[in-house]
Amino acid sequence: MKIMALKLAIKLVQLLATVLAADFAGGFIHWLEDAYVREDTPLIGKFIGRPNTVHHHFPRYMTRFNWWYTSRDLFIVASLLLVLAWCLGLLTWQVWLFAILAANANEFHKWEHRTRKENGRIISFLQDVKILQTARHHARHHTDPKNSHYCTTTNLVNPILDGIRFWDGLEWLLARTTGLKRREDTSVRGHGPGPAWLEEYRRGPV
Repeated sequence: MKIMALKLAIKLVQLLATVLAADFAGGFIHWLEDAYVREDTPLIGKFIGRPNTVHHHFPRYMTRFNWWYTSRDLFIVASLLLVLAWCLGLLTWQVWLFAILAANANEFHKWEHRTRKENGRIISFLQDVKILQTARHHARHHTDPKNSHYCTTTNLVNPILDGIRFWDGLEWLLARTTGLKRREDTSVRGHGPGPAWLEEYRRGPV
């Protein structure tokens, strides 16, 4: 009986660790996109930099799009991870769970900008019991200076990373070693008004 309880405890710890790791991975990509991808960044600026600028100016704009539009970049990364794990003989349930959660980080993000009616009872319940990140928690990412709370799956990881100033440390390190500096966020008060092309996005659910 004790052995069964120990095995169950180990599985639960592995489950929690996998969820938190996926939350961190999604947050890491979110941070990279927010901090360094601009609208004019070669190859990915149009598909990542521009939508991110729109999202910070009009947070609810993303709610009009389907899963593929908001999750395609993470889906591609997660798929490559699964292929690599399969080739190495490491395709475990933990890897599957990590990939599924990480691929859907932007979908969870989108739910945090929708109303309870738009989300429905199940998603709203999961947010209420804090299995999924709450809208109140994510709102701090959209509070000036908008440089924290990048993880969008749970309420657990952001307080740790922001408490130790993890993202600030990475940005400082990149600036010191490569000269790469965080892009200016024109949605932050005092840094606007933003590019002229934003006017075309004022229509719709913002």
